[in-house]
Amino acid sequence: MKLAIHDDSGSFSSRWITYCQENNINFKKVNCYDTDIINQIKDCNGLMWHWVQDDYRATLFARQLIKSLDKSDIQIFPDIDTCWHFDDKVGQKYLLETINAPFVKTYVFYSKKEALDWIKKTSFPKVFKLRGGAGSLNVKLVKTKGTARRLVRKAFGSGFLPRNRFSSVKDRFWGLRRDKNLAAVKKVIGGFGRLLIPTEFELFAPKQKGYIYFQDFIPNNDYDTRLIVIGERCFGVRRMCRKGDFRASGSGIKEYDPKLFPADLIAQAFRVAKSLKTQCVAFDFVIDNNDPKIVEISYSFIMGSFYDDCPGYWDSNLLWHQTTVNPQYFIIEDFLKKLKN
Repeated sequence: MKLAIHDDSGSFSSRWITYCQENNINFKKVNCYDTDIINQIKDCNGLMWHWVQDDYRATLFARQLIKSLDKSDIQIFPDIDTCWHFDDKVGQKYLLETINAPFVKTYVFYSKKEALDWIKKTSFPKVFKLRGGAGSLNVKLVKTKGTARRLVRKAFGSGFLPRNRFSSVKDRFWGLRRDKNLAAVKKVIGGFGRLLIPTEFELFAPKQKGYIYFQDFIPNNDYDTRLIVIGERCFGVRRMCRKGDFRASGSGIKEYDPKLFPADLIAQAFRVAKSLKTQCVAFDFVIDNNDPKIVEISYSFIMGSFYDDCPGYWDSNLLWHQTTVNPQYFIIEDFLKKLKN
């Protein structure tokens, strides 16, 4: 058995490589951006590639490469069921509705007239989102019909930049107030720099236009629940909202006590993950009149203490295991088990 790993500093791959070295797993480093990537992995049984949404190159072809490998004997993480909907809230809407998941009501329009007609009849506030973006970027609470109409005109006019730079700077100031350290200061300074110098992603990613996406606003939630299901394990973080802000993702304020996570919520996460047939999936849940509802899903998430600090996980029988949590090790353990079988 031989494993190929796309090596990208700061990604899941660093821990996958460490795992292979610790356990004497035969592997080699490859570059999925090379034109001969198919030839590079022909002698391998599996390919692992943690591709992310802020790399414009990956968004151009990752799904196509992964789907193409379905025609071979090479297994891949993430497989197509795990990642085709990654960072695509529009795709997630149709997917979650199709499997009857408990999903917050969402509306997508592809014509200006239909969107404006809907605004006349619906109530506000609503949550506006672009189809992509992490950490609550590209998310806005729309309180009035007038604001909604302005967003519609922009969506079917000049369009939206793929990343809201001013929102990013604002979030970095929030991080500075929260952390009060040198690293946070550097992030603020870097944010101001990005107002003038766009990232590679911003230079090459297309403007978002030709559609408009709204989601029902679920009030009275001062936190959301992030649950990650990897195989037969589920672990979670309660993410608190910023003061005066409805958004929890990106706040950095979190709680881990297992007693905060009801058994029915864990069971719901396992059920939906099984329906989706994902190798790894992160759910964002809010509570709507005592019912948990999914806001969005993702296969990717930040690496490090944010999830490593989880005190354990639940198995699919809802039994709690007090143990070290290393999500990237969980992923490669499951992947290698599949290859061996």
